[in-house]
Amino acid sequence: MTEFSRRGVIGGGAALAGGLAMLANTAAAQSSGEAAATLPPEEILGKSAPFRSFRFPLGSITAQKQYPGGWGKEVNAQNFPSSVAFAGVLMELKPGGLRELHWHANAAEWAYVIDGNCRITVIDPSGKSEVLTLSAGDVWFFPRGHGHSIEGLGPNGTTFVLVFNDGTFSEFATFSITDWFAHTPLDVLAKNLGVPVSTFADFPKQEAYISLGAVPGPIPWPPAPGTLDTPPLTHGYHLLAQEPRTYGGGTIRLVSQKEFPISDSMAGALITLKPGALREMHWHPNADEWQLYLAGTGQMTVFGSAGRATTDRFGKYDVGYAPRGCGHYIENVGDDELQLLIVLNSGTYEEISVTQWLASNPKSLLANNFSVPETAFDGIPKGEVFITG
Repeated sequence: MTEFSRRGVIGGGAALAGGLAMLANTAAAQSSGEAAATLPPEEILGKSAPFRSFRFPLGSITAQKQYPGGWGKEVNAQNFPSSVAFAGVLMELKPGGLRELHWHANAAEWAYVIDGNCRITVIDPSGKSEVLTLSAGDVWFFPRGHGHSIEGLGPNGTTFVLVFNDGTFSEFATFSITDWFAHTPLDVLAKNLGVPVSTFADFPKQEAYISLGAVPGPIPWPPAPGTLDTPPLTHGYHLLAQEPRTYGGGTIRLVSQKEFPISDSMAGALITLKPGALREMHWHPNADEWQLYLAGTGQMTVFGSAGRATTDRFGKYDVGYAPRGCGHYIENVGDDELQLLIVLNSGTYEEISVTQWLASNPKSLLANNFSVPETAFDGIPKGEVFITG
């Protein structure tokens, strides 16, 4: 056993989970008009049928929203029907670029800083607030409904990925403060904030989304007396500073609720695979897995029961997806190190690996299962491998 949580397996559980996941995918496809990929329920739950792709080329699509202070482009169930449980946004902010004050009504936000430096602000329902400066390799988490903002810092701004635990989420339909102010009578704003109506003469007449202003200076330290009212749990975590778990073929840095207590509904990991290495065959009994490939060339195969499996190849900023309960594995098929970010829609990390499963059973049972001699299993690992060299 490792520090990762384990759960027992009931025969057929993975197959059923795969079938239910495909039912959800079918519904998403129907709602988005993708009739060609829709599978009848009898095929999903029993008969062999083709799998849809679990890859989306987020990096190669044209930026959907561009502003003076930066840009953002998204993937969700509308343009990637397999991603029923997640939406993602790749975003870049220039120095001084501000993703304005806003909140999300239907999803929590888990983010990873890919490059550069940024500053986040957040307020919770109790009125406690936090301001953090984060850099490449850091993670933040905003629970659903918490007001927040993101600023690009010097010298080069920042690039980051936002992941939301709802496939129907759209970054471009969030609740922004400029949008709300622009659709509120000026006398109401004046009454609410206790200032003259003239105060709002030059306020934006529509949503700003990403604005561009001066690069903010350093956060004062120590803070001025009476200005600090921080929440008991921080919203930031320095993932790249974590000592990785090292295997023959690569490394993993895991951030679950255990390491990052506020992140109660999402967990993530940064995985590296050496050329030729394999992230072993496994599945997650409690969560779907959303992936962003950061560097190198990878290949993932997803198994969904009933004779269905599909293999896709991934490059930089491609998104991958493995539905809950579906078996999958990832290979580095390139000449360089593969860097991969995964996000799960549970604060608890759970997995069941094929090597550990086999090792937990008597050889006589395995021999009967596969109709081969017991000696066929003499060389298998005695426990979980996680990453092979």
